[in-house]
Parts: sequence; structure tokens; C-alpha cells
Amino acid sequence: MENIINLLPDNVANQIAAGEVVQRPASVVKELLENSIDAGATEIKLIVEDAGKGLIQVIDDGKGMSPTDIRMCLERHATSKIKNAEDLYYITTMGFRGEALASIVAVSEAEIKSKRADDELGNLVKVHASKVLKQEPCSGSKGTSISIKNLFYNIPARRKFLKKNSIENRHIIDQFERIALVHPDVKFQYYQEGEELFHLQNGTFRQRIVSIFGKNFNDRLVPVTESTDIVSVSGFICKPEYARKTRGEQYFFANNRFIKNHYLHHAVQHAFEELIPKGHHPTYFLKLDLEPSAMDINIHPTKTEIKFEDEKAVYAIIRSSVKKALGEHNITPSLDFNRETTFDDAVTGDAGIPGISVNPDYNPFDNTKKSSGLRKMDYSAVNPAYSTPVDHWESLLKNNPEEVQSHVDFEELENEFVQNTELVKSGEQDSNSTADEKIIQLHNRFIIIQIKSGMMLIDQQRAHERVLFERYLGQLAQGSGKAQQLVFPENIDLNPNDADLLKELMPQLRCMGFDIDDFGKNSFIVRGLPSDIVQPNCPEIIDGVLANYRQNDTELKLDARVNLSYSLAQKNAIKTGRKLDKIEMQMLIDELFACENPNYNPAGKKIIVSQSLEELLKGFE
Repeated sequence: MENIINLLPDNVANQIAAGEVVQRPASVVKELLENSIDAGATEIKLIVEDAGKGLIQVIDDGKGMSPTDIRMCLERHATSKIKNAEDLYYITTMGFRGEALASIVAVSEAEIKSKRADDELGNLVKVHASKVLKQEPCSGSKGTSISIKNLFYNIPARRKFLKKNSIENRHIIDQFERIALVHPDVKFQYYQEGEELFHLQNGTFRQRIVSIFGKNFNDRLVPVTESTDIVSVSGFICKPEYARKTRGEQYFFANNRFIKNHYLHHAVQHAFEELIPKGHHPTYFLKLDLEPSAMDINIHPTKTEIKFEDEKAVYAIIRSSVKKALGEHNITPSLDFNRETTFDDAVTGDAGIPGISVNPDYNPFDNTKKSSGLRKMDYSAVNPAYSTPVDHWESLLKNNPEEVQSHVDFEELENEFVQNTELVKSGEQDSNSTADEKIIQLHNRFIIIQIKSGMMLIDQQRAHERVLFERYLGQLAQGSGKAQQLVFPENIDLNPNDADLLKELMPQLRCMGFDIDDFGKNSFIVRGLPSDIVQPNCPEIIDGVLANYRQNDTELKLDARVNLSYSLAQKNAIKTGRKLDKIEMQMLIDELFACENPNYNPAGKKIIVSQSLEELLKGFE
């Protein structure tokens, strides 16, 4: 019988390796930028066209390569970083496997120019699908320029499954930011479709964060510093009030290498416990410095997942470091047992001269309760108070009976239902009862409505989301959103990913009442907001809508128009913890039952739970 096991040709082996190393254009960007960093570059320029499918070019002023090295770098497992197996445990550079360039040139048309400082001439090499077509001397300055063209041209199936350009560009920006962030001593330039997207001067870590994510980050950052024998932690966290629903700016760097580690993320999340709402995530930029032998970075081709020798200790140090930073900057409450508390409630400062006010309409014999300051329903106002969410009244009663007992006035509820029990059972209408007597707010989250058969429990936040969602969806379809002009137009700066998404959504936002225009690069000018937004905090509104949009896109896979309408509704809806008066509750109920689907919010979660009087009475048997 014939032998059936054969060695694969080099070009096929390289394409297989490329499948692991070069997953998309962003993978090429990562490998080339890391090579430039390893070459000691102080200035790096990245040029991208057609989302990396047409061109990816990286130009640096590093130490360059000799004529022999420029050919050797194209071979598999050819590297200057390691000499033997023991070196794998002391890796201090970004790239080291010797697979990157060999894999990249196997699926592209490449051109490499490189010159060392002491050489009179550099060298030029042209490669198509691992085949060297030309090598010749060339002029040029010190450093290396690598151009990757027509990525995946010889693997149509891989090219076909790439995402649309906007998504691939976002992945490229992510990779660029990860490398640029942790190397603030290097000047970076990034050109996308001929337009300069980033121009980052060398500076400090804080300056680099602000340069990438916008000047509004400068006031949000809290420094973190801790040094131990196991690991040193440095960098910044953002104040708790800037926590987001989506996992946006969260960066861990181990020995200047970006890593993903859910376990360590939990350490930061735990440090922020009780400071941020449930479901929100803190923003952080943390660098870990430890002995190279204390971690293994050779467990994944992309080298973003690593193992630590003592992961539990690293977890504890990160958590305590973040807690310490929050405490030092008076973000977490502290106890001072030596502080005198007698005068805590005393008035401080200039209290002014006391005065006397007289109400000429006051009647001491009038026992009728008068409501003062009844206001029109203000749906967009947000109360920052936060309470633990519960899905249904039944689960609250079942799982937290003591908590319910401590918050609910059962005597009030009992009187409410006892007075109407006989009328409800007989099906008669209580002509003397008013809307005020039939509506109760519970825990500043639920609205209880008395009905003939028993009661309905309404989640006020989900109810308002449904009302606003249908309103915005109609405005989006008809282009009928009304803008309320701001007294002074406001400029907002976004990070490139958010700016790219906002540009994509801008036509739809205008239909919903936003008067917003591109103001160059990643800046925008807002002249007006939808008329039902009465507290126009432009950066917070835009940031919230974009964060909700991304989360809904990931978790719910909603249509773009539905997603945008729901995202804006989520941002503007009244929140859990907001106390409503009777008029506000009645207006919300009326608008809810005028909706096409009052039973579920756009995410498919229940808005209304009904219970009959018989079911309620069974609970007392």
C-alpha cells in the first residue's frame, strides 16, 4: 500500500498558519505595529485604505534590517527574539514566534523597504503569496516600511466573510488604540482613507489617554499606584459616576502587552461594588508590571490571553489597589471614629437673616389636603437614586418578605382593598372612589392600579420605555421629530469608535429631533435636542444613546431603526427610584394603554403583571 502522510508545501502551511494569526485586517495591523515597537521606533505611521483590504502600511523609524534579515523575516519561525526554549519564559518583547510576517505575506501582496542607520542604501522586497518576486537596493531613510495590499486576494472565501468596512475599521482602531495607549513615549499617526484620524504626540500615560478618548476624560481619571513583590499596578480608573452599561474603555496591560482577562476584570468590578448600578461597568486603564517568568503569554496565537503564576494574588492586589485609589480620592465613604458627629446636621456657612412668610389663603379649619406644585409629566428627568431591580411583585414578596415588610405600608394597602372588596366581588363600580385612591407607587419602581378583578402592577421604567419607543419609532418613520434649539450650541468630542457610529446614525437622529453636525475629526456640534428632553446634557445624552445602541446590537440583534428608537427611549425614560405623583402616574398609565403593545417593552420584558383578588386573598389563608 502507498504511504498516505505527506508534508504540506510551504505555501499551504503558511496559509494554514495565517488562519490562526491573520483573522482579519486588524490582526495585520497589530502584528506590524508590534514589530515596529520591538524595532525601537519613536515615530510610527499607520495608513489604511478600504478597511485594510486594499492597503495596510506601517512606516517606522526603527533600527531597520540588513539584506539577509529582510529575506529571513519572511520565513516561518524565523525570529530575533528567542534562541532556545528557556527564552520563552523571559519574553519582554511583543512579537517572538516568527509567524507574523510569514503568515501575512502568504495571503497578500507585500512590499517591504528597510534601511539601517549605518547603511548607505536600504533594501526592497516584493512578495506575492509567499513567493519573492524581487529584491533590490533602494534609497530611503532609517527604519522600515511594510505595505500589505489586497489582503486575502488568494483566499476568496476568507475575504468574503469579512464584515462591512465600518465594522472592520472599528476593529483596526481598537488594535491601534491598545498599542498606542501603552506606549505614550512613541509618536503615532493614523490615516484612514487619506484622512488623519489620530495624531498622537509623545507624552505621559495620562496625556495619551486624553489624546485618544477626548479631553473630557481628563477630569474623570483617578490615579492608581501600588507596588508589591508579586506585581506592580499603575494607571487610572474612572470615577464611578462615569460607569457605562457596555464594556467600553477597559484596558489591562501586562508588561506593556494588552491582555483580556475576565477574572481580573471581576477584581476591578468588585472594588466598585455598591458605587455603580448593577449591570454597569467601570472604565479603567491599568498596567501590570511583573517578572516575565511569572506569566505565560505563549498559550494563544494572538497573545492576548495569558496565564499568571499566582493569579489569586494578582486579583487581590488589583482589587485592593483600586479600592485604595477610590478611598484616597474621597470617592468611597470612610469612617472616622475620632470625628465629632454632634454637629453633623448643623447649618454651616452664612445662613442669612431669618424671615417670616405668611400665606393669606391659609384656613386652619379646612381639613382638605391641598396639593401644591402639581407638575406636568416630566418623562425625561432622571433621578440618580438607585434601587435593586426585581422582576415581578411575586418574586419580591417570595424572596424578600422582610424587605417588603420594612418598605411597604401594609395598613394602607389593606384599607385600600378592604373598602372595595365587596364592590369588586359584586362587580359594582365605586362611584365615590377617585383616581388618587386607585393608584399607588411602590418602592419608587412599581405602580399599583386597583381594578375590578384585583390589581395590576406596572413597572414604571419599562412602561415609559414602551411609550417613548413607539413615539420615536413613529418620528423616525415620518421624519417628524421636533428639535428644541439650545441657547448656546455645544461641542462634544468622542473617541473614534463612537464618532464613527454617530456619523452612521446621524441622519436618523436628525429625523428624531437632533440638530447635530460633524465638526471635523471626532468632534460634533449640537444645536438642538428633541423637544421632550428638558435637561439637555449633550455629552451624557449622546454617550448614553451610543452605549445603549451597542449593547442592544450585541444582545438583542435589533433592526437599526428599532435599535435607535429603543436606545433613545432607554436614555430618556423615567428611571427606577423616581417618585411620581398621582397626575404623573395617571398620565403614564393613559399613554401606556394607548400603545400598540402595552404588555412588553421593546426588549421583550413584561411591563404589566396582574393578580386577581382571589389570588391575593389566598396568600392570607
